[in-house]
Amino acid sequence: MLIATLIGRVLLRSGLQRPGIQRRCFCAALSGRGPDAARQEDMIRSRAQIKRVLCVAEKNDAAKGIAEIMSNGTARRREGMSRFNKIYEYEYHLFGQNVTVTMTSVSGHLLALEFKAPLQKWHSCSPVLLFDAEVEKYCPDNMMPIKRTLEKEARQCQALVIWTDCDREGENIGFEIIDVCKAVKPNLQVFRAKFSEITPNSIRRACDTLTEPDTNIRNDSYREITISSVYSASFTRFQTLRLQKIFPESLANQLISYGSCQFPTLGFVVERFKAIQAFIPETFYKIKGIKSSHKSNEDVNIQVLKRCCLSQCSMRSRRIVWQFQRPGCSVLCLHLTQQELEKLASRKLRISAKETMKIAEKLYTQGFISYPRTETNIFPASLALSPLVEQQTQSPLWGTFAQRVLEQPGGPNPRQGKNSDQAHPPIHPIKYTSTLQGNEGRVYEFIVRHFLACVSQDALGQETVVDIDIAQEKFSTSGLMIIARNYLDVYPYDRWSTKVIPVYEQGSQFQPSAIEMVDGQTSPPQLLTEADLIALMEKHGIGTDATHAEHIETIKSRMYVGLTADQRFLPGELGMGLVEGYNSMGYEMSKPNLRAELEADLKLVSEGRKDKQSVLLHHVQKYKTVFIESVRKAKKLDEALSPYLGAAQEITEAEQQDMEIPLPVRKCPHCGRDMVLKKKREGNSKYLTCMGYPACKTAVWFPDTVLEVSRDDSVCPTCQPHPVHMLKFKFRRGSLPPMMPLDFIGCIGGCDETLREVLDLKYLRTAGRGGGGGGGGGGGGDDDPQPPGPRPPRPGPPRAPCSNPRPSLPPVPSWTPQHRPPLGGNGGSGDTNSNLIVCNCGQDAVLLTVRKDGPNHGRQFYKCNTGSCNFFLWADESSQQGEPQSRGPPLPMSRTSQLPRPSVGFRNTSGGQERGAGGHVGQTMCNCNKTAVTCTVQKDGPNKGRMFHTCGKPRAQQCGFFQWADENVPPPGNHTADSHGRTGRTARGDASANKPPAAKKPRTCGLCHMPGHTRATCPQR
Repeated sequence: MLIATLIGRVLLRSGLQRPGIQRRCFCAALSGRGPDAARQEDMIRSRAQIKRVLCVAEKNDAAKGIAEIMSNGTARRREGMSRFNKIYEYEYHLFGQNVTVTMTSVSGHLLALEFKAPLQKWHSCSPVLLFDAEVEKYCPDNMMPIKRTLEKEARQCQALVIWTDCDREGENIGFEIIDVCKAVKPNLQVFRAKFSEITPNSIRRACDTLTEPDTNIRNDSYREITISSVYSASFTRFQTLRLQKIFPESLANQLISYGSCQFPTLGFVVERFKAIQAFIPETFYKIKGIKSSHKSNEDVNIQVLKRCCLSQCSMRSRRIVWQFQRPGCSVLCLHLTQQELEKLASRKLRISAKETMKIAEKLYTQGFISYPRTETNIFPASLALSPLVEQQTQSPLWGTFAQRVLEQPGGPNPRQGKNSDQAHPPIHPIKYTSTLQGNEGRVYEFIVRHFLACVSQDALGQETVVDIDIAQEKFSTSGLMIIARNYLDVYPYDRWSTKVIPVYEQGSQFQPSAIEMVDGQTSPPQLLTEADLIALMEKHGIGTDATHAEHIETIKSRMYVGLTADQRFLPGELGMGLVEGYNSMGYEMSKPNLRAELEADLKLVSEGRKDKQSVLLHHVQKYKTVFIESVRKAKKLDEALSPYLGAAQEITEAEQQDMEIPLPVRKCPHCGRDMVLKKKREGNSKYLTCMGYPACKTAVWFPDTVLEVSRDDSVCPTCQPHPVHMLKFKFRRGSLPPMMPLDFIGCIGGCDETLREVLDLKYLRTAGRGGGGGGGGGGGGDDDPQPPGPRPPRPGPPRAPCSNPRPSLPPVPSWTPQHRPPLGGNGGSGDTNSNLIVCNCGQDAVLLTVRKDGPNHGRQFYKCNTGSCNFFLWADESSQQGEPQSRGPPLPMSRTSQLPRPSVGFRNTSGGQERGAGGHVGQTMCNCNKTAVTCTVQKDGPNKGRMFHTCGKPRAQQCGFFQWADENVPPPGNHTADSHGRTGRTARGDASANKPPAAKKPRTCGLCHMPGHTRATCPQR
C-alpha cells in the first residue's frame, strides 16, 4: 500500500509538471476572455506577478482534503486565529508558474445581515418600517477569528481562489470571503474553482479551469436573503410582541417566528390534519371468492365489474373466459439527488432530513461520497462508472453484487433522468470504506446500495390477469410471478411482491369453496411524514434543496408542529391558531403562492433573465401590502388563537395605537420614504410625519383647530410622486375664513393652493435641506418630535400658485391667517351678541378691565375665556379692527404663544370706517368678480385718510380682496395695530412692532402673473 501510494504521488506530480499540462493550465486560465489583445496582455502580465495564492474552502475538512491532493500529501500545517480552521501551505504549479498556496477555510457563512443601528432593537420602531429599512452585513463575534485570519493572509497574496461548494449558498459564502479579502487588498485577483467531488481528477480539473465568480448567483442569493430578512423580521416582531401581550400566560416568553418558507411548510401540515378531520367515511362492498385446491386455499379478491347479487352467484360453476400474461419489471427510482436522499432516508432509514444532510456533508468532506447538494439525476458521459463500482467489490456485504454489475453485458448501465444543475453529478460513492459506524454507516451503505442498484438491471416478473364468468357476470383478478430479482438482490429497501395466483387454462371451470359479501369503509389520508412534507415543498417551490430540512426543523423547534409515535407530523395549538388566523384575514399566507413566485423570480435573476433591483422592489412592496393589511386585521388572529390558548387579554388604547400601522399618505419629498398620519402622545391631534425619522425630520404639524384628519381612499391625479392620497379635514368653528367649509377633502401635495396656504405646507418648500417641514421636526420613531414654536411674520409677496391648480376650496388671499375666526353679525356695540369677539380657540372672548395703575388703567380689553390661546384685543380698538390696512403680513404673536400660526380675533362692525364717495372708482374688480368699493382709513397713523379698494359684500361674505386706491404697493406705516386690531405686542412694550415692514411687490395673478387681478378674475382662465 505504501509503495502504491508513493508511485501514485510520483505519477501525479510528474503529470502536473509536464510542459503540456503547464501550457494547458495557462491557456485554460486565459480561456473565455475577450478577443482584445491588449486586455489579454494585461491579464498575462498581472497573472505573471502572482507569487502567492490564498485558497479558501467552505469547511476545514474540505480544505484539508483539497490541500492533501494538490500537495500530494506534502502540505505544511500551521494554526490560524481560529482553532477550528487550520492553514495548509504547499507549492503548486498554477497560472503557468510555481506559486505558494495558502489553503484555509471558513465555517459556513462568514457574514450575516442586520438592520442598521436605530432599528436593531425590537421596540425601536414599528415593524412596518423594516420593509424600507436598509440592511448591512456584519461579522458575528464567533466568526471574527476566521475573518482576521483571512485579512492577514490576503495581505500577503496576489490572488484569491474560492473553493466553496458549487451551489447557490456556496456562491454566496464565496462572495462573503471576497468582500472581506478585497476590503484589505482591493487589487486582489479573484478566481472560482468548480468541482463536484474531492478526488484528484476533480481537483486537478478545477485548477485547470478556474473561472470568475458568478455575480448573477450572488445577486440571487443576496436578494433572497434581503427579502426574507425584512419580511420575516417584520412579521416575527409584530406577532411576537402582540401575542405575548394578548396571551401572556401561554406565550409570555416565547418567540413566535414567521418565515416565508416556514409558514407554507406549516400550512401543509395543518391542511392535511384538517382534511382528516373533515373526512366522512363511506361504506363499500365487494364480493370475495375462495377457491380450494389440494395444496392450499387461494384467496381470489374479485373486482366487481357489474352489479351482481349473491343469490344469483351462489355456488355455481365458474368458467375462465380469458387469461392474459405479460412481462413486467420493477424500476428503481432514478439516481440520488439531495431531495431523494432526504425522502428515502426518512422513509427507509427513519433518519430525519436534517441529520441525513449533516451526515452526507461529513462523508463528502471525508472523500467517501460526491457532493450531496445536487439536483442532477443524470450521470455525465465523461464520468467513468466502472472504477467506482470496482471499488465496492471489496465489501463482504455487496461486493459480490458489484462484481455481477461489472460482468453484466455492457457493464454498469445507469438509468438516465431529465434534470441537471450543470454543476454536480448525482450522489454516488467515491471510495470504499468499512470503518463507519452508526447512522454514518447506514447512510453510506444506503448510498452505495442505491448506486449499485441504479447501474444494474431491472427486476423482471410476469403478471397474470384472469377474467371469470359467474352467473353471466364478469369478474377479474390478477397476480404476479417474479422471474429475475436483479437489483432487488442488493437493494433490500424495495419489496416487489403481490398475490400469486395459479395458472389457468382458458375455458376451464372450477367450483369456488365460498362466495361472500365483504363490506368495508373508506379511510382518511394519513398524517404527513417528513418525506411527504419534503415532496410537497418540492412540488410547490418552497425553499431549496439546501433549506428543506432547515425549515422543517424550525417549525418543530417553535412548537408549531409535533411528531406522533410513528414519526408523522401533527399541528400544535399555536400552529393551528396562526394558520387559521391569517387565513381568516383573506391572505392565505400558509399557502405556497407568495413564496413560490419569489423563488421563481430569484431563479430568473440567477440566470440573468430578470433585473435584481426590480425583483427586490416588487416583492418587498407586495409583502409590505400583505403585512399592513394583516396588522389592520390583527384581531382575527386573536380570535383564532383564543380557542386554543384561552381568552384574549384586553390591551389599553395606547398599546393598541402602538401596534397599529398607519397607511401611507404620500412619499416624503426629501427622502422618498412614506409619510403617514400619527397621533401625538398628548392629546388627540395628529401630525403628518416621515417614516424615515429621525434621519429625516420632515413633518406637517396640524394646528389644534384641525379637530379630525384622516386619509381618504381617493388619490390626487396631479401631484407626484404618485400616489398622493387626499386627506379628510374637520376644522373647529371659527378657525377658517368665512368662505371655507369646516369639513372638506383636500390634497396636501401642493396642488391645492388654498389648503397649502391655510396649513402653511412649508415641507413642500424645504426639499434638499433635509430638515423638518411645516414648522419643523417630524418622524416615525417611538417619541414624538417636538412641534415648532411660533413663527415670525412671512415678509415678501405671496407665493405663485402651482401650475396645475385643483381648487377644492374657494380661493383666499395668501396672507389669510391659519386661525382666522368667523366674522360676527352686523352693527351693534362690542358687547352685544351680534358683535361677539371670538378668540383663537373659536370661543367667545371675555371682556375685562385693566386695574393696574398706569397709562392703560381702566381700559377694557378682550382675552381668551380659558386662557389657553393667549388671545388679546383692546376693546376701544376693536371698533376699528374691521378697517383693512396694509396688505403686509400679520405680526407675530406673543413669545408665550405655542400655536404654530399667529391668530387674530374678529368682530363685525359698521363703525370706525366710512365709505368713500368714490364708490366704484375705476371699476376695480374684487376676487368675487364684482365691482370693488372704495373705503377710507379712519384710524390714526401714516395711512389715515388713505383710500383703498375692498370687497363690497357684507363682512361675513367678503372674499378678502384689498388694494390701495393710489397704488398697488402698500406704503410703510406704523403697525402698532394692524387691520385686524392686533395691539397686544405694543401694549407689552415690544419696540419691534413700530418698525415699518419691508416694501412688497405688486400682487400678481397666479395664472398670467400680471398685476391688477387674481386668478379668480383672470381673463385667460
